[in-house]
Amino acid sequence: MHFDEVRRLFDKHVVANYARQAVAFVRGAGSYLWDTEGNRYIDLMPGWGTTLLGHCHPKVVTAVQRQAAMLLHVDNTFYIPPQGQLAQAVSERSFGGKCFFCNSGAEANEAALKLARIYAEESGRYKVISMLHSFHGRTMAAIRATGQPAYHRGVPHVEGFCYVPMNDLDAVKEAVDDETCAVIVEPIQGEGGVNIATQEFMEGLRALCDQKEMLLIFDEVQTGVGRTGDWFAYQNYGVTPDVMTLAKALASGVPIGAMVARPEVAERLVPGTHASTFGGNPLACAAGLATFQAIEDEDLLSACRRVGEHIHERLTAMAGEFDIVREVRGRGVMWGVDLTRPAGPVFQYCLEQRVRLNCTHTSVLRILPAMNVPRDVLDVGLDVLRDGLARAQAGDI
Repeated sequence: MHFDEVRRLFDKHVVANYARQAVAFVRGAGSYLWDTEGNRYIDLMPGWGTTLLGHCHPKVVTAVQRQAAMLLHVDNTFYIPPQGQLAQAVSERSFGGKCFFCNSGAEANEAALKLARIYAEESGRYKVISMLHSFHGRTMAAIRATGQPAYHRGVPHVEGFCYVPMNDLDAVKEAVDDETCAVIVEPIQGEGGVNIATQEFMEGLRALCDQKEMLLIFDEVQTGVGRTGDWFAYQNYGVTPDVMTLAKALASGVPIGAMVARPEVAERLVPGTHASTFGGNPLACAAGLATFQAIEDEDLLSACRRVGEHIHERLTAMAGEFDIVREVRGRGVMWGVDLTRPAGPVFQYCLEQRVRLNCTHTSVLRILPAMNVPRDVLDVGLDVLRDGLARAQAGDI
């Protein structure tokens, strides 16, 4: 099927709620994608950060094929062995919490916000403090927890959310009142522009939540499962949350989400309080288990840190070379290049050169490569990015 045929199908039958590029991908392997016309792309933003191991990692593919031949789905009124095994894998590598599985990051955050309010139900507290420029999903409560007013347009008001600047602990303290039950924060804001929480801020949030008996929720939908060089970004800080949400990389491209809560908090969810029909189904959990296994077998946390150091060096050099680069920030395989002008032209130039990255928050180029991206492939992609920055600074694009 050629691209024009694909586009005709979409124009006629698919809701146009995405600003799609004029490319249709049909195959992926590692850090490469191929389109309908046979062109090869370097993918430095695989699946918006979902395919952390690259496209079609052999261990994940094998696990999915094996599970698909045995059992695709059974409802959660029965025990599902891979679900229990994946919960164990998450719990043992994090803070010993219990897992609720769902299908996406938004659904995981909905569960976390609901749990926080159920946990505080007896005290009547329900308010949640979130950060400006945060992003927690597009469902009704998750979008209200998102600290970007542009996303609230047309969405009925869900009460109980307020927003404070990232890394401003005094603002958080001022926002707390007798009805506040939780604080939700991304250790590194992804969609908001790759903004990193400071050590002081994270420690201060933990102390404040302990003092005020509020739950501390870390949204690790984008940072989780190794992207920052540790299993979870909170481990960079030595600050443990009460609740953590995961999705994207958890099953290397197979849809899944998870909310992880301290056992004494998790016990507030009893039969009838919350559910997800497909959550934790055998196929997704098999992919998740293969993801954890591959990261350990191939020592990919160490590889992620090495790749991160290399990206930092390359991007820092570009920042020194081009005045249009305002700041470079990130960790592991999660980086943002903040420009003094709209980043869209650079993004488009890279795509035309068949290097895929992302533009977010108007001026930020976002790079989320696979943690096992080969150095030579990565360098080719970064060379194209450098060319794009040079052309933008010269006014050629």
